[in-house]
Amino acid sequence: MKILLVAIPNHHFFQWANQLKDSGYEVCWFDVTDGGSKSEKIDWVTQIKGWKLKWDFPFRSTLKKRCLKLYKFIQKSNENSVLAEFQKTLTSFQPDIVHCFEMQLAGLPILPIMEQNNIPFIYSSWGSDVFYFEKLGVSNQQLKQFYKRVNYLITDCKRDYKLVTKFGYSNSFLGVFPGNGGLEINISKIKPVSERSLILIKGYDDGVGKASKVLEALALVSTTYLEGKRVVVYSADQVIKQQIEQSKILSGLSITIHLRSQFIQNQELLALMGKSCIHIANSISDGMPNALLEAMAMGAFPIQSNPGNVTEEVITDTENGLLIHNALDEKEIATRIVEALKDVKRRDSAQDFNINLMQTHYNRATLRPQIEKLYQTVYQEHQ
Repeated sequence: MKILLVAIPNHHFFQWANQLKDSGYEVCWFDVTDGGSKSEKIDWVTQIKGWKLKWDFPFRSTLKKRCLKLYKFIQKSNENSVLAEFQKTLTSFQPDIVHCFEMQLAGLPILPIMEQNNIPFIYSSWGSDVFYFEKLGVSNQQLKQFYKRVNYLITDCKRDYKLVTKFGYSNSFLGVFPGNGGLEINISKIKPVSERSLILIKGYDDGVGKASKVLEALALVSTTYLEGKRVVVYSADQVIKQQIEQSKILSGLSITIHLRSQFIQNQELLALMGKSCIHIANSISDGMPNALLEAMAMGAFPIQSNPGNVTEEVITDTENGLLIHNALDEKEIATRIVEALKDVKRRDSAQDFNINLMQTHYNRATLRPQIEKLYQTVYQEHQ
């Protein structure tokens, strides 16, 4: 069986693809954005890279930085068409299945070609793909046209399956799977509650992510509750770094910042989660956050926003975590932080519950044969 995966370069995508290693399937990845060099993370996969530029002229990167308008003008005639290159890949690879990850960036760019063939088409919805499609610039017409061509759907939460059917999708549903294909947890890195002194914050603040509100909330928390605690902000946008530096209260705390541009290795992040007393992530739109699942699997007590009621699929509020009901209300978030820090007993019981929950439903080894089988099911239905 030949499977063509269409996706942007993304850590979670690479993790999913690696679930197919040693499956016996022939796998090819079409990098729909042609970003960066070939990935060593999936070096066993045939990778369609380096297709975009007709000519990688000298000082191209410098021109892009210093004169963006001129750069864009030149690139109009210096870039190959994604449709033409995708068609070349279909012709040369002859896939039995095409599987795209995310609609806006990976699905819509190849839709005109997919509408010209009958190759089984799988679509995995990611993050805000379904819930926030209009804000991402996808029209109702584009959405319905895309759903009409998709033969098989995978979502990362139950909410999105309901939304997709509401907007007209009526073909096969392959199930709910985490976007990264499951969690691989190092138990030895999980610390008991008594040894957890970190407050871990996801630092996305990009319009959808609202880490700035978490930091505003942290500034409202009495230092009494923060004694002996160290704050770590990971995947932080530059605006978050500036916010911390410009705040007398925040800059006075013990804070470590890992910028989003300085990618933190997943194993390092998991180790941080394994010694964090709480993990806070806040956004106005998301699917089932992989970072949330990882934090819960590593025993960090989750404080998480709940856009579209997706997070409550794994968190029962006030029991195994705390939900942020208004992602833009720093006072509510501050109250939730204090509530979590004060209640050690709740964090202790939640730690065992969450670790078992993640191991039962999101264990990578358990999900691997299920993921391999879903491709086999699609293949057999079209023979």
